Amino acid sequence: MSQSVLITGANRGIGLALAHVYQARGWTVIATCRSASPELDQLGAQVIADIDVAEPAAVARLQEALDGRHLDVLINNAGILSGESLDSMDYAAIERQFQINALAPLRVVETLLPNLQAGSKVALVTSRMGSIADNGSGGYYGYRMSKAALNAAGVSLARDLQPRGIAVALLHPGMVKTAMTGGHGDVTPQQAAEGLVHRIDELNVDNSGTFWHAKGEVLPW
Repeated sequence: MSQSVLITGANRGIGLALAHVYQARGWTVIATCRSASPELDQLGAQVIADIDVAEPAAVARLQEALDGRHLDVLINNAGILSGESLDSMDYAAIERQFQINALAPLRVVETLLPNLQAGSKVALVTSRMGSIADNGSGGYYGYRMSKAALNAAGVSLARDLQPRGIAVALLHPGMVKTAMTGGHGDVTPQQAAEGLVHRIDELNVDNSGTFWHAKGEVLPW
């Protein structure tokens, strides 16, 4: 039986690239998204659309659709970015980023715990912009705060899931050329995905809870 991976936000960008990497490995890929893309449909993965991870009812539907299936890897990739500054604040946008970037991954993991067992791995796609020590430029209040919150949740998950033999990684993909970054970045989604998958390969209960760059560097909190 092939190994299985579930990827949220898999219709484009890093999520789609991750689906490609695992599909090429011969894994069973379960791709979730709010709406499928032609590129995702062509991949041949199992697509579960109409899943807004910020909506509890949608996450519950996802768990029902899995029907007790075992997941070897769960990748919480779905996220949003907006660029608030002190001179241009948007608290509604900040709250939305908290909902999707921080609360939703926690809800997905908690809801899908029945699908995980000893040896399963959870990857949280976070950002070094959530690092307090690494913040040298300010701004981006909602994104920075929500990713810092995700990092805190990820460490707690690592501690709580370690006795069950489930490992958790907090992964920064790099500055990736995607629609979310306006096409700006240092790496392509494919390059980022390959690095992320290598980090997931190396993940175990002994290094669970580590904050990694996709290239392998351990990042400061």
